[in-house]
Amino acid sequence: MRCPRPIVCPPRCVYHDSYIPREVPYIHPIVHVNRQHIVNVPRHIYQPITRNVVVDPGYPRGCGRRYY
Repeated sequence: MRCPRPIVCPPRCVYHDSYIPREVPYIHPIVHVNRQHIVNVPRHIYQPITRNVVVDPGYPRGCGRRYY
């Protein structure tokens, strides 16, 4: 007896994956900010003022005598 015709199945794909590393640059910019804060500080300045005042005693009434 003869063998029947062989049955041929559709081909199956078998993958053998391999991975090769490749560097991809990621750029992260960093901004450095130098800040200067202005703080108000009071500065007290004293301004001297000189005044000349004339005190008028009025007219004298006499040499120790009282006039009414």
